[in-house]
Amino acid sequence: PVRAGRFFVYCSSYQGPVPASAHGLQIDASLAFGTGEHETTHGCLWMLSHLAKRRVFSRMLDMGCGTGILSAAMAKNWKGQVLAADIDPNAVRITRQNAARNGVKQYIRAVESNGYKSRMVLRHAPYDLIVSNILAEPLVRFAKDLRNNLAEGGVAVLSGLLTRQENRVLSAHRMQGLYLCGRLRHNGWSVLVLRRRVG
Repeated sequence: PVRAGRFFVYCSSYQGPVPASAHGLQIDASLAFGTGEHETTHGCLWMLSHLAKRRVFSRMLDMGCGTGILSAAMAKNWKGQVLAADIDPNAVRITRQNAARNGVKQYIRAVESNGYKSRMVLRHAPYDLIVSNILAEPLVRFAKDLRNNLAEGGVAVLSGLLTRQENRVLSAHRMQGLYLCGRLRHNGWSVLVLRRRVG
């Protein structure tokens, strides 16, 4: 099992208890990315735990959802609606399975989408929280789309980037009027927390 902030991630073969103070997330290794062990997913879970102490979100997007681990984490944190999007149909299917397995099926809608282009992603915008744990290149490419789908004052948690790629990712988002309000670095990987300016 992996402990990341208020989350306790375990696989179906784990026989022990889930700590009373934690949100349990049962996620098995699969064709999709995201079991909580990699520094990027672990860092995003930690950041979601940190954000839960400060703010409530109700309209959330997990862009590049993989296994849906971060969607399930958001649903458990805030009991709000989460749209999980991925270009890979396997990821969409696995996210739906994991949402049901973790008792948050009613909060998560998983859809296939090439970035922010799908009708479903656009229809549910703006989001007050967007989480995107993908790679640096698509993060840079999606910066304008992220800004256009993020509510004023909304927060974005970005990961999947190496620490040496931070400046490029930050620069692309600063050009869109977002500013850095949090950062986590671990073993050469980074998690960035950005906020869209109001007005």
